[in-house]
Amino acid sequence: MLPASYQLPAAIVLIAGGVVACFFGYRLFRVVLAIFGFVLGAMFASSLFGASDTSVMLGAAVLGGLAGAGLLIAAYFVGVALVGAGLGVLVAHLAWSAFGTEPGFVPIVLCSVIGAVISMQLQRYVIIIGTAFGGSMTLIDGVMAALGNRAAAAAAVTGDIWVFYPTNPAPGQRWVMYAWLILGAIGMATQLGWTGVEKGGLVRRRRRKKAVAEA
Repeated sequence: MLPASYQLPAAIVLIAGGVVACFFGYRLFRVVLAIFGFVLGAMFASSLFGASDTSVMLGAAVLGGLAGAGLLIAAYFVGVALVGAGLGVLVAHLAWSAFGTEPGFVPIVLCSVIGAVISMQLQRYVIIIGTAFGGSMTLIDGVMAALGNRAAAAAAVTGDIWVFYPTNPAPGQRWVMYAWLILGAIGMATQLGWTGVEKGGLVRRRRRKKAVAEA
């Protein structure tokens, strides 16, 4: 976690990361991995030190963030699998929440494994869906933290960007789920129709077919 005085800078980082992930996640997937790897690494490293040791905590956050970013960039395919696993867990929560319950350990594990396997077969679409909806939630949390929402501000400095869990919003914040769904859908459509087209597998296959036909 970071000192409370760093809530606004942390919120700005979340907003920037959310925008990049939501609307450019597929084209800039390595950048997205670097951003979220940095956030996760920084939060983990800084949590090892007390809040009174501000300089040491910040130094650890920077070093941990660089390490986290480097690991996720180097492990590109692991990052793809993690996106698929995260989507699998989300699907499990959505399915069980429809019946007013929470999924157990076994369903969570099964759904995460299935999601990881599918992600390796359908990388483009899994990356687009995962980054669009993950980025939209990060963006919402960042904006709310910047506007002074206490829960979101606390999440910004602790790394818990899912404080506003979309399938189970806090009382009076039902709009968060709808905002998440709408923004995620817009991000997904943007990537499918524009920012994610150039590097898409379908485009590459069409180019190969065209080259073969011309030969």
